[in-house]
Amino acid sequence: MPIPFFRKLSEVITEDTYASTSVPSDPSFKLVGTANFLVFDQAAALDILGPNPSLDFIFPTSPYIHEGPVYVPSLNKIYVTQLQQGYLPQLVIDLNVSPPTLTPVTADPPLYLPTGSAFHNGLIYYSTIGNGVVGNQTYYPGIYTLDPTTGKSQVLLNNYFGYYFNGCDDMAIDPSTGDVWFTDNFYAWGENVSSTPPQIEAASYRFRPSTGAVNLVEDSLLYPNGIAFSPDHKTLYITDTAAGSGPYSPDIPSGILTYNDTGKRTVYAYKVATSGTTITNKRAVYRAQDYTPDGLKIAQNGYIVTATGHGVDVLDQAGTLLIRIQTNYTAVNIVWAGKDFEDLWIVGAGGISRVRWGLKG
Repeated sequence: MPIPFFRKLSEVITEDTYASTSVPSDPSFKLVGTANFLVFDQAAALDILGPNPSLDFIFPTSPYIHEGPVYVPSLNKIYVTQLQQGYLPQLVIDLNVSPPTLTPVTADPPLYLPTGSAFHNGLIYYSTIGNGVVGNQTYYPGIYTLDPTTGKSQVLLNNYFGYYFNGCDDMAIDPSTGDVWFTDNFYAWGENVSSTPPQIEAASYRFRPSTGAVNLVEDSLLYPNGIAFSPDHKTLYITDTAAGSGPYSPDIPSGILTYNDTGKRTVYAYKVATSGTTITNKRAVYRAQDYTPDGLKIAQNGYIVTATGHGVDVLDQAGTLLIRIQTNYTAVNIVWAGKDFEDLWIVGAGGISRVRWGLKG
């Protein structure tokens, strides 16, 4: 980058972008902010993008954060959550029609703010952050299932030895055991969707639905968030998004979130034990160029894909940034969908987009 250049620090998440860097001696740098795809590794990008990549803005949405996208292959539909206090429906994208439609659907009984999701053995598994009374029903954070065919939901886990979880943010399932690995952080309090101040530390857990056992697996991250397995399930990735955080004292009102550029916005990798029950060898993989690495998915070839503010970053297993997809809204989470899991859908605050490219999930 030619000298001089300067990237301004920001206290607002949406203003912290690589494209906002000032490079006075190179007017062409302004083009960075207008591209749909930024290529950092040309050789890898040819395979990732394919011969005719496209980024389509499919739905404008409310400014509320949208989270927890999950694809149901048997129905060819994507379920999405709108993070709004007191809002109970899931938004369902129907891919059977052209153009796709977006319809609110409420589970029975309703689910309050699922932010993590996975499809396993015919059911949607959800991790939820909503804590409080909505209507005449009380909701607690935890792990739930939803049968997308019947619309029936069921609670699997809603406490840690009597303590409320703070907000079960994201999750991943080991298909060989059925174990649910999930992160628990303080965003529910910061987003003002929890009526109870945090009771336990932020941490990551492994939950075995067949026995009800819950094991603490990681407690060194300040705000554990996105979580995903490598295709061979030998590596587990977890993100720390403490750069966007807030006070969580019962003496301070909820609904306060701040942003600090120097805070953690990092993807970490861990070695999964051969037993599939513990993780070791924590190593830093990537510091997000913008925002924080929120939603996290792993491609069929092992590439790491993470939603990071006004875009989605694609990394190799060593954490090298290969390409970036740029959006005109804050991207929060992602999911692959379609017959061969060839389309990537991006959800966030203000929009839902679809990417057609060469990278399959």
